[in-house]
Amino acid sequence: MPSSDLSRILIKVKKGEMEIDEALDYLKDWPYEDRGFAKIDHHRSVRNGLHEVIFGQGKTPEQVAQIASSIWNKGGNVLVTRAGIEHFHEVRNTIPSSIYHQEAGLITSIQKTAQRIGKAAVITAGTSDLYAAEEAAVTLEFVGVEVQRFYDVGVAGLHRLLDKIKAIRKNQVIVVAAGMDGALPSVVAGMVDKPVIAVPTSVGYGANFAGLSALLAMLNSCAQGVGVVNIDNGFGAAALALAIVKSGRENR
Repeated sequence: MPSSDLSRILIKVKKGEMEIDEALDYLKDWPYEDRGFAKIDHHRSVRNGLHEVIFGQGKTPEQVAQIASSIWNKGGNVLVTRAGIEHFHEVRNTIPSSIYHQEAGLITSIQKTAQRIGKAAVITAGTSDLYAAEEAAVTLEFVGVEVQRFYDVGVAGLHRLLDKIKAIRKNQVIVVAAGMDGALPSVVAGMVDKPVIAVPTSVGYGANFAGLSALLAMLNSCAQGVGVVNIDNGFGAAALALAIVKSGRENR
């Protein structure tokens, strides 16, 4: 439950517009709701401003739909990561307005438009990195961050990046997804004064070791200001980018 909703309930009780028993009934599943197979953390939005995000992988479509329905019924927007089309069909049966972002593997259900809070650039080295980049980009848009996409600007054709660098610099934080040699985040970080979040992808030939070589290259970046998330973790990059953007707003 967002803190604004809690405040609204308390104000109604204070004014006599809501009975105490009615308020208690509304709050009975707060801070979490026990569904047996899942304990849904409705308190999370109060702690960090974002409702619980559903990790779809490993869950049945029915389980995902039940969790989504619980979040939705409490007034929250729904975000499902690592979701398949079968998850989407089940969620849409419960929440008809749901959208499936196939490239990102995400399901979104929005009933309250997020307030715009900042700008982020999302960059890929190649088209093959789109899945991780879109996971980050769609997640950021879901939480109210305006996203500029700069795709297929890897170091094999550096002029493509140089053409866009002025626009990239205008953002508060930069997410860079790259596989193969994982060099792009280091190059970008050497040309900007903003935080760069590197997302190694499992794209590459045999010696890429399913993204491990890109991960190690990013961890060993000689450019300053590079943070690295795990392989293919576009959502984790978006969560870190959101924290950076929100921190900048709070410190103004």
